[in-house]
Amino acid sequence: MQDDSHTIVRTYKGSLPEIWDLWTTQKGFESWWGPQGFRADVHAIDARSGGELRYDMVAATDEMIAAMAAMGEPASHATRATFSTIEPHARIVMTNVIDFLAGVPPYTNEITVEFAAGAGTVTMTVTLPPMHDATFTKMQVEGFTSQLTKLDDRLA
Repeated sequence: MQDDSHTIVRTYKGSLPEIWDLWTTQKGFESWWGPQGFRADVHAIDARSGGELRYDMVAATDEMIAAMAAMGEPASHATRATFSTIEPHARIVMTNVIDFLAGVPPYTNEITVEFAAGAGTVTMTVTLPPMHDATFTKMQVEGFTSQLTKLDDRLA
């Protein structure tokens, strides 16, 4: 079986606790999550194995609101995930519930993030598995890469 996962690697100046908090606290998560033009409004974040993550993905610019409307999509949608695995300062596995796509039966999709500390840096390796089809897999990779530019800017 072919593995169609995509891996994105970034290295940031900073400490492991600082980078970890960006994934595991409401303030940190909201500060960068979501592709350019979107934001995440977190309702629950329980960063422990089995803990929940609930947030709204919100189109945050006039351009994105118009783009969503042109596609017949709402400007925001509720998102649910579980922190399937938390290995403090080392690894996160988030299981996302994909139940907001019209005409697509709900399914789950796991994102794996691994952290490695260096001398004043942290390398973050994100593995994105394929979604239900190639078009959405491409959109997932592009969207995640876009949201990482927000993290790049925040940590520059």
